[in-house]
Amino acid sequence: MTNRSRALAALRYEPYDHLPAVHFGFWQETREKWAAEGHITRKEVRSDGDTARRLGFDFEWGACAGTGTHLRPGFPREVIKKFPDGTRHVRNSNGVVELEKDGVTSIRQEISHLLEDREGWEEHYLPRLQYHPDRLPADAIKREIKRLAKGDRDDRPVGLYIGSLYGHFRDWAGVTGTSYIYADDEELYKEILDTIGGLCYRCLEETLALCPPGLFDFAHMWEDICFKTGPLVIPSVFREWVGPHYKRMTDLLKSHGTDLVSLDCDGCIDALLPIWLENGVNVMFPMEVGTWGASIAPWRERYGKELRGVGGMNKNVFSKNFDAVDAEIERLKPLVALGGYIPCPDHRIAPDAKWENVAYYVKRMKEVF
Repeated sequence: MTNRSRALAALRYEPYDHLPAVHFGFWQETREKWAAEGHITRKEVRSDGDTARRLGFDFEWGACAGTGTHLRPGFPREVIKKFPDGTRHVRNSNGVVELEKDGVTSIRQEISHLLEDREGWEEHYLPRLQYHPDRLPADAIKREIKRLAKGDRDDRPVGLYIGSLYGHFRDWAGVTGTSYIYADDEELYKEILDTIGGLCYRCLEETLALCPPGLFDFAHMWEDICFKTGPLVIPSVFREWVGPHYKRMTDLLKSHGTDLVSLDCDGCIDALLPIWLENGVNVMFPMEVGTWGASIAPWRERYGKELRGVGGMNKNVFSKNFDAVDAEIERLKPLVALGGYIPCPDHRIAPDAKWENVAYYVKRMKEVF
């Protein structure tokens, strides 16, 4: 079997010889540390793929061709204000002014937003969300078709990134801002969601028209609209106004032979999970096990085999020792036995990870599963 056929068999509850060892990338600081320790070259610092291959991982989940559903053009970076301590207020590509500090790579504090009302929407955002053929990943599709013709695409499943139906709205207006827009102007709120959904669907439709049926093994979406106690959006509103956009897209994908739709949403997703499932999104990624012990097991018990998963491996063990890695693999055994599940470290591997522990994890994964 190939890594592609193994992954697809696992997610479709079919027999496979062993699971592929899957990752979700590395922090830049992690690669820098490992280069300083002599595990990878300075050239490999620039690439998740080179680092992963050196460790023995088979492929990265979510690495796929993508339709251009972001703002186009993005806002130019602009320094709004400088402070004596070297920090800055900077407008980012989403039009949001945020606090920037040298050496800090975590999520930045948001200072102000251009998207607060209809005036901001129509002036700054609506013009940047119009369809154009340049949004299509034509070159990437040509590469995949060429690889398919040569028969050498079996190193990984072939995925298509198809956008975000709420996450970018949250990025542009902020959590508080989206809530105010909903409270102050429901018509505008729905118009924004419909515009985003319409653009994502059009890009998907035009992309699939360029492809032979079945080119893509899975589609992938991004949201990040939950935090540690639940969603950042009202679930009933999400079901009514966003759910139909998911359904329209997943139905189109199925008509083109793509039956697996993966979604990346951090946080406690339990309240939104049934909405995704009923609208055709059937692979959850990641699973946030290291934060509050999320697991595919109770979801599978509640929703059945339609729910699949990639993730749920507690990467915190990479900072410890081999015994901790072995204990984590033992914890994963009954979850893998459920089927429809591929373990993967949740999120990018952090700088506290020891090279030898990650390499040991990959080796043991291939021996055990």
